[in-house]
Amino acid sequence: MPPLRTALLQSSGRPGAVAENLKTLDEAAARAAATGARLLVAPELFLTGYAIGDAVPELAEPVDGPGARTVAEIAARHGLAVLYGYPERDGERIFNASQLIGPDGASLANYRKTHLFGCFEQQWFTPGDQPVVQAHLDGLRIGLLICYDVEFPENVRAHALAGTDLLLVPTAQMHPFQFVAESVIPVRAFESQMYVAYVNRTGPEGEFEFVGLSCLAGPDGTVRTRAGRGEELVVGDVDPEFLAASRTANPYLDDRRPGLYGSLA
Repeated sequence: MPPLRTALLQSSGRPGAVAENLKTLDEAAARAAATGARLLVAPELFLTGYAIGDAVPELAEPVDGPGARTVAEIAARHGLAVLYGYPERDGERIFNASQLIGPDGASLANYRKTHLFGCFEQQWFTPGDQPVVQAHLDGLRIGLLICYDVEFPENVRAHALAGTDLLLVPTAQMHPFQFVAESVIPVRAFESQMYVAYVNRTGPEGEFEFVGLSCLAGPDGTVRTRAGRGEELVVGDVDPEFLAASRTANPYLDDRRPGLYGSLA
């Protein structure tokens, strides 16, 4: 299989302005497609903005809502898959969610954040209860987590055991926790032998200061591409052949001894 060229959109868009954020996503998809990318990943809650306070219920929409339909049009028009974050409404409950739309405009997967961070998220969102959500794209198994989820090694290892090749992590990583982007993400990729695309917001937003530093980390623990602190689109390749060779050279999953780990749960 050829490498999967993956574009990371580091942007906070405009909080509260869904139409403008969709326009930004459309423009990024055009730029990504021009590089040969087959996948574009946008940050956590990109559709609406993160620091939107009590506008969360107003801006939340169902999995097949108007935002999803527009993203489907964007994906199909540019011929690449798109992963975006949004507040998902399901009856009276609202989830911090991300949805992966395929290059043909069909929904491939929808994931609800399982580990909510801080008072803001715990006030407005219901935690998801499905730890491993996957889809297939161009021969690779794609997994989904959101921000704080990836800081729990159990979540990433669960994906590794389920065969995830590329883990997509839209995020809203804020100061002073930039060490997660700088150090934790490459370690997660190495210890669970997968690629990890970690895609952040950037700049001030309400009470938060997002640090950027989006990256695509490989299974050897090295970063294939890294954004700075501002608005940026960066591109990197997910190489299935390198992944297979790395898993052979670093057999963590084969060398596990699950019988010793019962106390962890």
